[in-house]
Amino acid sequence: MTVVNYSVQETFGDNVFFFHGLGWFQDVLQSERFHSALMRSLAFTAIILVIELPLGVAVALTMPQKGFWVSVCLVLMALPLLIPWNVVGSIWNIFALPDIGLLGRMLNGLGFDYNYTRHPGDAWFTLILMDVWHWTSLVVLLAYAGLSSIPDAYYQAAKIDGASRWAVFRYIQLPKMKRVLTIAVLLRFMDSFMVYTEPSVLTGGGPGNATTVLSIDLVKIALGQFDLGPAAAMSIIYFLIVLLLSWVFYTVMMSNEEQ
Repeated sequence: MTVVNYSVQETFGDNVFFFHGLGWFQDVLQSERFHSALMRSLAFTAIILVIELPLGVAVALTMPQKGFWVSVCLVLMALPLLIPWNVVGSIWNIFALPDIGLLGRMLNGLGFDYNYTRHPGDAWFTLILMDVWHWTSLVVLLAYAGLSSIPDAYYQAAKIDGASRWAVFRYIQLPKMKRVLTIAVLLRFMDSFMVYTEPSVLTGGGPGNATTVLSIDLVKIALGQFDLGPAAAMSIIYFLIVLLLSWVFYTVMMSNEEQ
């Protein structure tokens, strides 16, 4: 309610507020700064979903279904998820440094002019690589749970019918993973679209504004500039975008769900 209150009020100091109506919302929606940050957030989320979902399913398909190695694989997959977000950003901050970082030295040694602190393309590459390393495991675990719930009778019937590996995946495994993949899409969409800690620690939104996504821009407006009215309006718009796109994803993915 405080955020809603700030979004429709203007203050000139001394905690004296004046009703401003929808003025802040209009300013935010017409702001080129907001549009740029929104496009960067959408682009980052789209890239993350395109990479992590197929990769997570592919890794889950290669994992064993029985035996000792099941536990080993599950533990290894869970390890990145146990690391705090700010620690992940700090690890990759050092790992990707062009002069002393393992990734930076390796890429520069291969002939690439890599420096994520100066080149926007390198910053995006590092940010995406970090997120893929950190969160693909979540998709793997969800997909593996869906695969583990498929009865052996389905595979036996497919073997009797002479179904190919692709046919088994398309007509048995993928439909049975639909619900868990819907959860994976929703979780990864919301997490990646609202990501803040990792890019804030890794790049701080730079170089320039190259990696300034909506969450970072919102914090800059609220805490850096202390413009509480525009920040409150932007946060409400941010929330509504997440809510709307989550509903769209869920509706599209569950549209053909069997009753």
